Amino acid sequence: MQRGSRRGGLFAAGFATLALVLAACSATPQPSDTSSAGAPATTGAAPAAGGNLVVGVTSDPNTLDPWKATQFQAVAVLQTLYGTLTEFDKDLNVVPGLATSWDVSSDGLTVTFHLRQGVTFSDGSTLSSADVVSSLTKIKDKATAAVAAASLASVASIAAPDASTVVLTLSAPDAALLANLAVINMAIVPAKADEATLATTPDGTGPFVLKAHTPNQSLTVARNAAYWGDKALLDTVEFRVIPDQSSIVSAMQSGNVQMSVLDDPLVAQTAAAAGLTIQKTPQLSYHVLQLNASRSVLSDVNVRLAIQCAIDRQQVLDTAALGEGEVTGPITSPAYKSDPNDRPCPTRDVAKAKDYLAKAGKSGGVTIDTIVSTGEYSTSVNEAQNLQSQLAEAGITLKLEVLESGAYVDRWVAADFDAAVALNGGRPDPDGMYSRYFTSTGNLNKVAGYSSPTLDQLFVQGRASSDPAVRKPIYKKIGEELENNAAWVWLFTGYNYTATVKGVTGFVPMANNSLQFLRTTGLS
Repeated sequence: MQRGSRRGGLFAAGFATLALVLAACSATPQPSDTSSAGAPATTGAAPAAGGNLVVGVTSDPNTLDPWKATQFQAVAVLQTLYGTLTEFDKDLNVVPGLATSWDVSSDGLTVTFHLRQGVTFSDGSTLSSADVVSSLTKIKDKATAAVAAASLASVASIAAPDASTVVLTLSAPDAALLANLAVINMAIVPAKADEATLATTPDGTGPFVLKAHTPNQSLTVARNAAYWGDKALLDTVEFRVIPDQSSIVSAMQSGNVQMSVLDDPLVAQTAAAAGLTIQKTPQLSYHVLQLNASRSVLSDVNVRLAIQCAIDRQQVLDTAALGEGEVTGPITSPAYKSDPNDRPCPTRDVAKAKDYLAKAGKSGGVTIDTIVSTGEYSTSVNEAQNLQSQLAEAGITLKLEVLESGAYVDRWVAADFDAAVALNGGRPDPDGMYSRYFTSTGNLNKVAGYSSPTLDQLFVQGRASSDPAVRKPIYKKIGEELENNAAWVWLFTGYNYTATVKGVTGFVPMANNSLQFLRTTGLS
């Protein structure tokens, strides 16, 4: 693809803030590729233009509004339809997107973006600075309820001195800003767009445009002939809903589906044995038991600590995901990765869990209403049942409510739960992962139900410095604060397994679960 170059301001000697984004991302581990055929799917015959790719998915997008999407499948589809000011490359380095370059003032308080020329939305209108100002302003507006609003917390004003320039004035230096602008929840939409319409009719600048959508059956995107970068090779990509991953593999064997991203390691093993090509990619996303500390049953830190101490995370990993992954602490960003031993109970301690319950005056036990999703990722119910079994031994009852993914997301966004068994997306920069949850002004703080003045100040400090040596101990303290107060119970990180049939080439799996490289995928 054609990429613009950054201007010298990003690396100038006087630059004080944002260069860390690139330094942090450069530490991202490379995907570990394995294949039943002995070679990864990204090698082989050169992709040819044309063709229709069918991707098997287990759920339908619950929204096509990029500012509201939290469901993995919705995010995946939207990455094909929309553009952002910055993007991630395959190694999660920040690179130009709709902005060809940016300049940063020496004090780190002004960031000037220079927009790409000749970019059009799918409705044919031309991108201008007015669209960027409108989009970012609406994302910041609480009334929009955008899920990434906290990513713009440092932005004091947004201005457009001309049609191709956007200036962000910051209230404080923000080392995470460029990486935060690259997520699809920061998509740029036309200023004239009606948000209610965007929920069903996307109008973006991505490599594909929406062609057809039959809810709960399939969604098809077609090549955007007016895309500003290298045009997609495929004529269309159909996301076909097949609720069970084993059934997706069967459909691939019969030739009805050509690609799928699996998260069930047992199904991936079956697919490899059946002759499909499998690429195994470690993920930044993390499996977690989210505890809503605003609910009375979990408002006492001792109850939360009891839950934390009663869980053997390795057992959850082994039971639900065949041990395919690793136990994790809060931060999965490679440059700032948490040590899972930095917690009150690094190993399961039922006796200590009961002591914490006694301190909370709950020696008779507690019941936690817990929501669990189906259709979004394969291990959810097995995780929930294993957690339920373990916690019962400490007198903690998980009352499970299993919901289809759309209903689960609605309940989750509304914070209508005591606890939630969840798979949350990770990011290269930890500020984007957690400031929206665990700061008092975070737009998703009601989902977490926990914040503190200490965390508020630590997140400010983490954004203020561009020096990795300064930032790393700050995020270590954030991780420890979260663990010592059992804000949530972090469990493990796992893998994605990209399955393809012979002839699918050019797709690059990413550690952030992105399907953005469908734009380079072809059929040989």
